[in-house]
Amino acid sequence: MPASPSTARVINDRLALELLQQEGPLTAGQLKTMTGLSRPTVADLVERLQASGLVRVVGESGSERRGPNARLYGIVADRAHLAALDVRTRSVTVVVADLLGTTLAEATMPVGSDTGTEPAVESAAALLERAVREAGAERLHSVGVGAPGLIDPASGELRHTSGLPAWHRSLVAVLQDRLPARVVVENETNLAAVAEQRLGAARDRDTFAFLWLGAGVGAGLVLDGKLRRGASGGAGEIGFLPVPGTAGVPSAVDCDGGFHSLAGSAAICALAAQYGVGVPTGAREPVAAAVVASAVADGREDFLTALADRLALGAAAVAAVLDPGCVVLGGEVGHAGGTELATRVEARLAALSPLPTEVRAGALGGSAVLSGALLIARETAQKDLFAPSA
Repeated sequence: MPASPSTARVINDRLALELLQQEGPLTAGQLKTMTGLSRPTVADLVERLQASGLVRVVGESGSERRGPNARLYGIVADRAHLAALDVRTRSVTVVVADLLGTTLAEATMPVGSDTGTEPAVESAAALLERAVREAGAERLHSVGVGAPGLIDPASGELRHTSGLPAWHRSLVAVLQDRLPARVVVENETNLAAVAEQRLGAARDRDTFAFLWLGAGVGAGLVLDGKLRRGASGGAGEIGFLPVPGTAGVPSAVDCDGGFHSLAGSAAICALAAQYGVGVPTGAREPVAAAVVASAVADGREDFLTALADRLALGAAAVAAVLDPGCVVLGGEVGHAGGTELATRVEARLAALSPLPTEVRAGALGGSAVLSGALLIARETAQKDLFAPSA
């Protein structure tokens, strides 16, 4: 059935807003060309969007030609403010941005292993509040939080996970209680996978597997353009994958003996020591990233090949089950290894699996989690602000 006039208006308005979000300021003529709508229809939607406070004139186009200049329309960036948090075992990073995703304030703080739950939560909440003030935002519309652990697919809440700090769950609860904002929580690796798809190494892929290689390991699965979380939210917990070459097998509460024992930061540093690759002075966490970057710079093919052999085991398991066609080596370690490591993993994977699988280095490194958290915060705001008015 053809859409009703009101439904058509909603569809047209959202399409125009999405184009302005993706392409930046556009003229009415450019909107007409990109949407395929008639000139009167575009004129009407521009008028509606200006009246709603979502779009305004931001300049003029056409100064290089004769005749009157065309008005440029753009999203009102300060129509809503967003925040993103990258919550790790020993740190929290916060960024505050506008509706266009432009960073207005950013801050990081360490969290000691001996810090109690309440002090850690209060410090993290205060960090966010300071960033909001620094950004000049009166209030936040949406907050995206990336954290390790399982997200309950039914409730969207961070589940209790053995081995992870209790303050993670408490922080999310405090933010939901204190802030007049929508707080959305997602697994950190899933967010990194989304960021690599939208902004990084997998922008041309609808189906791929993402391996997070940092202090720990994890996987994000994007199939047919959609992030797949699994029945319990645990899809991609590849650290628990039993693999040859480890001392034992993992348990339900401990991934020692799993793929983590081969590809986690501590394991990579131990492998480096075997090959005489030292840790650079002043290396930041995860140390393995600095070790791998040093090995790449020094041309240590022996170590890189040994590491690739390990990583290929996890990649082969994913490829055999999902046939993603592409594996992205992300996180700080994947980014540090670059094409030198990715090429070696691809060659080793080709020897292990009959399924053709391209291996790419992640483009965003450790910043992918924060980028992904900001993306879901922005999408949450857009769903609300771009919805039709009653």
